[in-house]
Amino acid sequence: MGSQISSKVCSPKQTVCFQFTRPMFIISHYSSCACLSDKTKYPSFLRTIPSDDYQSRALVQLVKHFGWTWVGAIRSNDDYGNNGMAAFTETAQQLGICLEYSLCYTVTDPPNKINTIIDFIKASTSKVIMSQHNLTGYQWLGTESWIVDSQTAEKDTHHILDGAIGLSIPKAHVSGMIEFILNVRALNSSCNEVFTEFWETLFNCKFKQSNSSTRENQRECTGHEDLTGVQNSFTDMSLMPILNNIYKGVYAVAHALHSILGCNETCNYKVQLDPLTVSSLVFMMHLYLQTNS
Repeated sequence: MGSQISSKVCSPKQTVCFQFTRPMFIISHYSSCACLSDKTKYPSFLRTIPSDDYQSRALVQLVKHFGWTWVGAIRSNDDYGNNGMAAFTETAQQLGICLEYSLCYTVTDPPNKINTIIDFIKASTSKVIMSQHNLTGYQWLGTESWIVDSQTAEKDTHHILDGAIGLSIPKAHVSGMIEFILNVRALNSSCNEVFTEFWETLFNCKFKQSNSSTRENQRECTGHEDLTGVQNSFTDMSLMPILNNIYKGVYAVAHALHSILGCNETCNYKVQLDPLTVSSLVFMMHLYLQTNS
């Protein structure tokens, strides 16, 4: 399964992967860059999230719906932002929507460059805003990468984002997912170091056999702490749409392996697995999962 972080992480990874003689494939649940649809560059890249090409065109339809014809745009200066903006601009022109400007930025830009962008927006006549800066009186229209991000909203102390609209991954409910997430105690019996580190961080405790450093007044972990009372990103079920994308990717690979290994009551584990064969089966697969999506 591929990257959750972003398309700019997954894209280089694919480029490197194809330099080796041993083939492999990636299924991503969150890399949405339209550039990754180029099968000449990424023949073994698959995903369970739509391409940004669709999202960009949908955002234009949203602009048209509200009757806005004079807009400005801000994008990240990477494949995600540049490819998305290209699709947005093309569709906007077709629908008679004028783009006053299209500004780009990177997270490493110095403050003076950010201030230049802000000044440009203030001097413009279209109503667009820039995050985390006091630019009130603008209408936000955003992609799913930030429009549903709770941390972005929490940092909006000036209420700049009030009234923001945008797109998000469709809601979904995976039966049994909550119970599975909350029942991770079985991992403890496997002596998994990742589990130990995760559990100690989650409950601020330390196992007797753990090699991690002990903090002052830190209690001992029992391994039976109750996850149902914990509120963090691990137990946040608002992330179910993303979990659903992972769920679909795992099931796709499982069904492909089931077919290749000729599984019925037993499986033929002597079959030599070829990553490209697996990916070709996954590519042709249509799954109908009971996820209420």
